Amino acid sequence: MKPNRIALWVALMLGSASVGCSFDELLDVKAPDRVAADAIEDPRYAQLLVTSAIADFDCAFVSYIAAGGLLGDELADGQLDGRQSVYDRRGISAAGTPQYAVSTCEGTIAPGVYQTLQTARFAADNAIRLLQSPKFVAAKNPNRTTLLATVAAYSGYSYLLLGEAMCAAAIDGGPELASTTILQLAEQKFTLAIDTGGVTGASDVVNMARVGRARARLDLGRGVEAVADAKLVPPGFRREARYSAATFRSSNRIWTMNNRAERVTIEDDFWNVTHMGAADRRVAVQNTGRSTRNPAIQLWIQTKYPLQDSPIPIARYAEAQLIIAEVQGGPTAVNIINSLHATAGLPAISASDPDSILRHVIEERRLELFLESHHFFDKLRFNKLLEPDPLPDTPPAGAPYITAGNYGATVCLPLPDVERLNNPNIR
Repeated sequence: MKPNRIALWVALMLGSASVGCSFDELLDVKAPDRVAADAIEDPRYAQLLVTSAIADFDCAFVSYIAAGGLLGDELADGQLDGRQSVYDRRGISAAGTPQYAVSTCEGTIAPGVYQTLQTARFAADNAIRLLQSPKFVAAKNPNRTTLLATVAAYSGYSYLLLGEAMCAAAIDGGPELASTTILQLAEQKFTLAIDTGGVTGASDVVNMARVGRARARLDLGRGVEAVADAKLVPPGFRREARYSAATFRSSNRIWTMNNRAERVTIEDDFWNVTHMGAADRRVAVQNTGRSTRNPAIQLWIQTKYPLQDSPIPIARYAEAQLIIAEVQGGPTAVNIINSLHATAGLPAISASDPDSILRHVIEERRLELFLESHHFFDKLRFNKLLEPDPLPDTPPAGAPYITAGNYGATVCLPLPDVERLNNPNIR
């Protein structure tokens, strides 16, 4: 199906009303702001397609980190009106139009997850479709294959984060898919990026996709294959999401929410982190000595991303190494942790018991990958392993919440009703 407006593409992506606005609102957009699909589907605009898809992902990525930070206890809500507390107290409901489902990159009330990631995924998949079409192939753009590899990697990450965040999701108005199926789709996109990028020597894109595929395979319980990918990632590799101070949409939302707007604070388990008396500079946070917008909540700010345009790592060597450490354990894991500690100026650890080593790996992921999109899903993965002694800052369901109400039992975001009720393939 080929709609004749980009706005209509976005509407169909989540099933009409699931995009958070009506068709009437979409069609009310001023004519100069509309772009006919045929105009974009021109091989001359191949780079624009990919650049736009990357921008959509970068926005969705930091929005996911913000929402996941609240759900996973890296961040805590600091507002009085409770619009973000639904994340912080894990009280997510699929009913109505929940913020996690319909909030966009422009939304300032609370960070969105479903629509932002679906928008990024759709933009990347649409670019893949066009770059593989006979029309684009015939144009003989010398960069076409590299562009294809690049956008496939970003598509993979959009699927990956959907698979980690959502209990289930739908793709382009299709049937309800379990999170494991979404992760398998991520793996397929990463494989496309690796295979295509390898042909053109696009090593940065290939390594980005290797880290992403290793993460997807680890999530799927296929550790040996995850390690095979992670071992190919070279030391020093780093791929970042880029931000700017031009608009709220383009900004680093962690900085905006925490450092400027003071609407969230840092969870207390990340205050003054030390190893054997040495401060862990990877968890860069400061006590401001004042409160958030809620006078009862102390404001701690992160300084890992010190500016509105600070970049955020999407994939990097340290993550690949920690995947190897988690799967292989033993002396390999200890050596990897000590190498990361040496880089951070921290004392070495000494451990031989498998359970102790695993706990060291879990702690290392918590601190090394602070505010980089991992901790929310790690808590889901690891708390099962660590019961009845779960990760810190995990109040049980039913415990009183700091402002009002009680903690819920959310461990993944449910398929929202706005998708379920407006998608004819879901009943």
